[in-house]
Amino acid sequence: MARVILSPPGRPAVPVHVWSREPPPAAVAQLERIAAQPYVIGHVAGMPDLHVAHGVAVGTVFATDGVVVPSALGGDLGCGVMAVQLDLPAQALGRRGLQRILAGWVARIPVGDAVHRGKGATAPSDLLTQPLSTSSLEHARERLVRRQLGTLGGGNHFVELDRDMSGAVWLLVHSGSRGLGSAVGAHHLRAAESSGLGDVPGLSVDSDPGRACLADMSWALAFASANREALLASAALVVQEVAGATPDPSTRIDVHHNFVREEEHLGCKAWIHRKGAIAAPAGARVLIPGSMGTASYLALGLGEATSFASASHGAGRVMTRREARERIRVDRLARSMRRVVHDERRAPALVEEAPEAYREITEVLEDEVDLVRPIQRLEPLVVLKG
Repeated sequence: MARVILSPPGRPAVPVHVWSREPPPAAVAQLERIAAQPYVIGHVAGMPDLHVAHGVAVGTVFATDGVVVPSALGGDLGCGVMAVQLDLPAQALGRRGLQRILAGWVARIPVGDAVHRGKGATAPSDLLTQPLSTSSLEHARERLVRRQLGTLGGGNHFVELDRDMSGAVWLLVHSGSRGLGSAVGAHHLRAAESSGLGDVPGLSVDSDPGRACLADMSWALAFASANREALLASAALVVQEVAGATPDPSTRIDVHHNFVREEEHLGCKAWIHRKGAIAAPAGARVLIPGSMGTASYLALGLGEATSFASASHGAGRVMTRREARERIRVDRLARSMRRVVHDERRAPALVEEAPEAYREITEVLEDEVDLVRPIQRLEPLVVLKG
């Protein structure tokens, strides 16, 4: 159950609920700062994968009455995980087959800062025609949308094949809105900083800047989902060429984080902000990924009211990228990844994403037992990291 952390005496604030057994003190301070903002209503929730980030902690969920807070939505708007089951038993994939799949992904899927060359991917028409709030954002879209659609990006983004408890194979992709979403977020953060409310500035949704922010962010979420669709299609095509497997569309799941949405909570409509957190309404299927060497989980949301029907978006970092580079050697990474096919040539860079840089996913699930119910454990077989 949630633990309530009282705000410092004399500081006007709503309560803070945290689902982490050992919340980082600096992240708790970030939660308390949000709780002191004049636009926050009800309480603030911290998820089990809570950790410090720029401005607002990852794993922060809160409600406002008519205010959108750009800095509380992360730098990768609409980032998320999409998954689909394949008509393929895991036992049909030997290590050599998995290595061929990885090689195919490396050849076809741009990672890190890489983008498509030439004309790029074919983008859905609505992504090209929906108005954006400034000419500079529209110019950025014209220049980048086809080049970035179907690209992975860096950091903790991934493409992987997993095996569930029955031996079935799942294809997972984790990515978001890439540089375009970052440009949208940065633009509206500047607008909030120049005229917003509070010292974590927010914009009234009834103002021109607030309406523009919501519209542009809606576009960024649509682009992020389309990006995952394109990645899933590219990755599935490789698996089909290697193993003859095709996806079952009825099993498809798409779960995003880093977004704001108007929902019914606290007996009224409110704008729910989720940074590094997912919506987990009662009965909804959700995905909670672990690290690249540990299990991910398919789960059912429980709609817990005090979390604003939210849950963790993953395992959560326990080391910064710098700390991981300083503490984790390549040979330790190799031992932790010995059962998972991965690009060993990139090991010096991949130490940032080593399993020990993340919290143990089973602990995260134990801490959010009242938020989600796990129904499938997905063990990684092969992974391509950003």
